Amino acid sequence: MKTSVVRIGNSRGIRIPKALLEQCHLQDVVELEVQNDHLVVRSAAQPRSGWEEAFYRMHQRGDDALLDRESWPHTQWDRTEWQW
Repeated sequence: MKTSVVRIGNSRGIRIPKALLEQCHLQDVVELEVQNDHLVVRSAAQPRSGWEEAFYRMHQRGDDALLDRESWPHTQWDRTEWQW
């Protein structure tokens, strides 16, 4: 897909079609990087950011218990042999 570089004040910019924005999950803030003479644009959003802290808070509150206890362990092997 081709697009034009347009003047924005003293800078230049490109228009990115909505379909590409959605496909690449680009929102308001992006990261720009040059790799081997290529401009790379990637989402600044970090998938799963904050999960570690959320899991820690769940553990502190006791919210990290196994919900389906009757399905585990089923066998003698599960109870005596299996190790994490």
